Amino acid sequence: MKPTEITIGEYLIHRLYQSGLRHAFGIPGDYVLGFYKQLEESQIKIINTCDEQGAGFAATAYSRVRGLGAVCITYGVGGLKVVNTTAQAYAEESPVVVISGAPGVKEQLGNPLLHHKVKNFDTQLKVFEQLTVAQTVLDNPATASQEINRVLDAAICYRRPVYIELPRDMVAIKITPHETTLQPPDVDKGPFKEALLEAEAMINQAKQPIIIAGVELLRYGMHQFLQKLVEKTNIPVTSTLLGKSAISERHPLYIGLYKGGLSQENIRQYVESSDCIILLGVLLTDLDLGIFTANLDQGKSIYATSEKTSIRYHTYPGVYLNGFLLGLLKANLQRRETTEIPHAPALTPFQPVPNTKIRVERLFQRLETFLDDHTFVIADTGDALFAAADISIPRATEFMSSAYYASLGFAVPASLGVQLALPTLRPLVLVGDGAFQMTGMEVATAARYHLNPIIIVLNNLGYGTERPMLDGSFNEVYPWQYARLPEVLGAGKGFDVQTEEEFEAALEAARDYQEGFCILDVRLDPYDFSPALRRMTNVLGKRVK
Repeated sequence: MKPTEITIGEYLIHRLYQSGLRHAFGIPGDYVLGFYKQLEESQIKIINTCDEQGAGFAATAYSRVRGLGAVCITYGVGGLKVVNTTAQAYAEESPVVVISGAPGVKEQLGNPLLHHKVKNFDTQLKVFEQLTVAQTVLDNPATASQEINRVLDAAICYRRPVYIELPRDMVAIKITPHETTLQPPDVDKGPFKEALLEAEAMINQAKQPIIIAGVELLRYGMHQFLQKLVEKTNIPVTSTLLGKSAISERHPLYIGLYKGGLSQENIRQYVESSDCIILLGVLLTDLDLGIFTANLDQGKSIYATSEKTSIRYHTYPGVYLNGFLLGLLKANLQRRETTEIPHAPALTPFQPVPNTKIRVERLFQRLETFLDDHTFVIADTGDALFAAADISIPRATEFMSSAYYASLGFAVPASLGVQLALPTLRPLVLVGDGAFQMTGMEVATAARYHLNPIIIVLNNLGYGTERPMLDGSFNEVYPWQYARLPEVLGAGKGFDVQTEEEFEAALEAARDYQEGFCILDVRLDPYDFSPALRRMTNVLGKRVK
């Protein structure tokens, strides 16, 4: 295609494909139909979801494993429905491109009352300015290609969402594109060298160093370098909740999850007694720090993120996580002798007890032995997440959650994005009944596109996370017969589970059934909580009351 023959819409598609995008999620509407037609005729496959929020969550999950995701929706009623998912993408550093159709430039003259308009034609843009790292309206053919390049480069560089608004009369306008190459930020070699020398000395002098792996190692694809550093130095490693699965949790040097005062006691003591705490890509959120019960001494810490590096009380603004971690691999770090470190309990075979009602703790004990190298675990917010935090993930990068923004309803649509991005893996979705009722209709999307997640609904008749904090009728949800959804959809298989024997049989049947999705309706007592959730809500409940 000659440069003079490309349209604005085609150039946007070209740059998305060039950046690694192969699927886009969304729902069409009249303001974006022209662009949808261009997508349909391109190499990027459109995945039509049931709802825009489902599309946003799917695109977020896709971006986390693929490096870039996209959600494409219409103006107003579509764009404003992905505000929540875009906020999550920003908070949890996920590079999602929000592409919204809009009324044509000529249509907007005179400020007419067109459908889907809220206040002014730029109202939606102003909303997304608060939720994205870069924004543009492609209303000028002379600058359209530069704007597309600028905004997409920002998404990739900063691992955060961006917003592109495309008026419908601009989609087919021909332009001469101006290609650019993403330039990484300049690194001042002086501070970089000084930071590495200080870190090298501090690590080599330490008697009990520990590495805490954070979410940015996953977002920036640095998990392989983390493993190399651990194995080069023989330094034990833990991770935060957001950083879970940054390294295989069955690695001999992995000691378990660190969550401040909510950690297993032996893990908490080991981390907090360290004389050199190496935090790599950690976001210091309340959930990652056990509702701020963590006791990490800054004077004994090395803290590297995508924005800066701090060593003890020295800050190096121009030294970033990626370069710093690669620098540590080249540094003269001593390999330490093997010492006794905490370890997660060994896997124990699950033997179902006959005629025994299934409980949360036993359910997750069985799931830990169910996981294999082809399973990708996605945990929704609630006890699904907190209980899953205590199980070990066999391979790195095969766990996902919304462990900071904590939006209910993430997991089911996220399974669409994960499986389309990683078709060799099968998602195992852990979701409460309250969260499922928000976005569970996306099982229809799984059926439409021949995806086969295994969905386990923790059916405790409501919002189980909130009950131990402050109970009331407001924590109840209407009881659905989740196992019968395959009958409604004419696809998939459903299992009604109440006992340990039924759970065992359903899991094995779900493993064997590869042709479509499976949904296990696991009936739990409303006041049956995992040990992890009890530790969490004991702290939260004191604050609520």
